[in-house]
Amino acid sequence: MISFLHGKLTELTPARAVVDAGGVGYEVLVPLSTYSKIADHQNGDVRLLIHHHFSGQDGSQRLYGFFTEHERETFRMLLDVSGIGPKMALNVLNGISTAAFRGVVASGDTATLSKIRGVGKKTSERIIVELKDKIGAAGEWEAASEKRAPTPEERLAHDAVLALISLGFKQNDARAAVQKARAAIGAKANVEELVRRALQGG
Repeated sequence: MISFLHGKLTELTPARAVVDAGGVGYEVLVPLSTYSKIADHQNGDVRLLIHHHFSGQDGSQRLYGFFTEHERETFRMLLDVSGIGPKMALNVLNGISTAAFRGVVASGDTATLSKIRGVGKKTSERIIVELKDKIGAAGEWEAASEKRAPTPEERLAHDAVLALISLGFKQNDARAAVQKARAAIGAKANVEELVRRALQGG
């Protein structure tokens, strides 16, 4: 069981990282929050906390990487919810910060969870029912202590800008390119769509 990886970050996209640890390249799936924290570590050292997931259906294995323990802990709590797998858990982390997530669960805010892509009303209700006791009042305190959480659209735009900067864009040019791309394809576009459109000139 792999607990963490420490090595050279050789490849990075908003959803995937490759870490060279001891001469072996490990492919790791990451949430946007982790991507944004390691985007400037390209070809440098990085340390990721790992959830080593085994699929009981086909026997496959995947590594999921996180920059903070809060991210990994939240991911693992989501996996404990009936009917939620790694893909859905990543969707949740991509749609809301860990502190905000704990706050909406503690307060029973199904409406906010339901706005996350791929998370419907029934799933959001199940998340809250199964995790509320685990998160409790501490989740409300943690959310209250955080400044206003960015909307999912703001997070996507921010991470698209970081992706373009990692590709050599200057910050102002990256922001302008993402704004142009969002205007062309809509605010709901994901990071990959925004980056691809920006690279095409909007």
